[in-house]
Amino acid sequence: MTSALATENNFLGITEPELHNYESSKVVIQSAPYEYTSSYLQGSAQGPKAIIEASHYVEFYDEETDQEAYKKTGIATLEEMDFNGKVNKEAVDLIEAETLNHLKNNKFVVSLGAEHTVSLGFVKAFKQVHGEFSVLQIDAHSDLRSAYHDNPYSHASVLARIHDLGLPICQVGIRAQCKEEADLIKSSPLINTWYAHQIQENDLWMDELISKLNDKVYITIDADGFDPSVMPAVGTAEPGGLGWHQGLKLMKKVAERKTIIGFDIVECAPKEGEILTQFNLAKLLYKIIGYCCHFNKL
Repeated sequence: MTSALATENNFLGITEPELHNYESSKVVIQSAPYEYTSSYLQGSAQGPKAIIEASHYVEFYDEETDQEAYKKTGIATLEEMDFNGKVNKEAVDLIEAETLNHLKNNKFVVSLGAEHTVSLGFVKAFKQVHGEFSVLQIDAHSDLRSAYHDNPYSHASVLARIHDLGLPICQVGIRAQCKEEADLIKSSPLINTWYAHQIQENDLWMDELISKLNDKVYITIDADGFDPSVMPAVGTAEPGGLGWHQGLKLMKKVAERKTIIGFDIVECAPKEGEILTQFNLAKLLYKIIGYCCHFNKL
C-alpha cells in the first residue's frame, strides 16, 4: 500500500484525510528530485519540496472556474523518490517504474522534478499505459540535442529521447537552441515548434497548436518556458517566454479540447528570499487540475 504525506507536508496543506490519502484520491503528486546534469545554476533538487511548501499559501477556491477542485478529486502527495546514487538510465528506469505503479492504480499522476531529464521516465511510463499521445512542451530550450557533454541522458537531450519513442511533440516558448536542434525540428514530421518570437503578437497560434495535438496530451512544463518576470528562479533563464495569463489560456484551451492524461513541472531552482517561482508553479499546478475538473476530464 502506498502512503501519502500528512497535512503539514502535503500539497495545499489539505486537512481532510479522505481528500489527501492515496486510496481515495484520484490525483497523486510525486516528486523526483534528481539533479545530475544541470549545466548552469544548481539547486533544482530543492524545487519539488519548495513548490509543495509554497502550495500551502494557494487558495483552495478558484474564482475562474468557481470550484474547489481538490474536493472533487482528492490530491495525495507522495514521499520523494530516493535515487540513492542512481544516475542516467538507472534514474530514468526508477522514475518509470514508480510512475507506472501509480498509473496502473488508475491515478492521475502529476510529477514534480528537478532537472528536465526526469520527464523521460514519466513519459515512458505513460507510453506503456496510453500508447499514442502527444507531448506538449513548455520550455525556453528545445532539449533536442542528441547528447550534451557526451551524455544522452542530459537535461538538454530529454526531448530527443522522447522523440526517439516516436511520440509527436509540440514545443512552445523556445528561444534558445543549437543548430543541431533547429535542423532536427525542420526535418522531423513529429516536431512542431512555436518559438517565443512567434507567439507575442496574438493568441491565434494556440488554435494551430491544438490542431496538431492528438486527443490525448501529456504536458511537460519547464519553469523557464515562462518569462523570468513570472518564473525567475530557474536553472537556465532566458529573456522572453510565456506570460502568466497567456500560459493559463493555453492550458485551459488544451484541457477543454483535448484530454490531458498527466503533466510534470520541472527546473525550479529556489533562491533564498525569493518565493515567486515556487508559488506560481504551485498555483499553475492547481490551475491545470482545476481546468481538467472544470471540463469533466478528471
